[in-house]
Amino acid sequence: LGYKAEVIKDYFLDYHALSSDFTVGLASNKVTMHSVDHADDWDVTLAYTGEATMTGGRVARAAARYLGDAEHFAVTYGDGVTDADLGAEWGYHLSHDRIGTVLGVNPPSRFGELQLEGDRVAVFEEKPDFEEKWINGGFFFFRRSFVDYLSEDESCVLERAPLVKLAGDRQLNIYKHDGFWQCMDTQRDRDTLEKLWASGEAPWKV
Repeated sequence: LGYKAEVIKDYFLDYHALSSDFTVGLASNKVTMHSVDHADDWDVTLAYTGEATMTGGRVARAAARYLGDAEHFAVTYGDGVTDADLGAEWGYHLSHDRIGTVLGVNPPSRFGELQLEGDRVAVFEEKPDFEEKWINGGFFFFRRSFVDYLSEDESCVLERAPLVKLAGDRQLNIYKHDGFWQCMDTQRDRDTLEKLWASGEAPWKV
């Protein structure tokens, strides 16, 4: 956690009240919760890692406190929406002996593509799909030895030195996903995702 950590903390502290019906006895001040049996049986640890800390530093600080004796761990940014089978990615990660696995996605371009011959446009293609141009989909699995690539310094950016070195060491595999994936970085992204949800055709809905 960093900026606005209190918002996320409040959500989990008030989880049952926010996700369930309840009855309040106004005279007795007694609260009776209803419909709480739908909650997933998860333990959620909220770790404050500094407001200005970059992605790599956050992972390193959380791992130092809470990784324990786990041999593997997962990392995600939390701003990617996908119908990828993360269980299958996890299985693939366990099937090879490299340190890391990244979900690779191949989203369609938002822009028309021009193929040139000198200063002449040879091919004009409106918003083509990328072909074999895989990007970081933001869902990772790592063996614990990846911690050695990280630093708890707040300037450590996951996507820079740690992952660049991991790839350079030939220790990063890709799990390719050619289904739905959408980032949620901008108002435009949010509008796109909300329209899909409202249409009843959201590919990620379970």
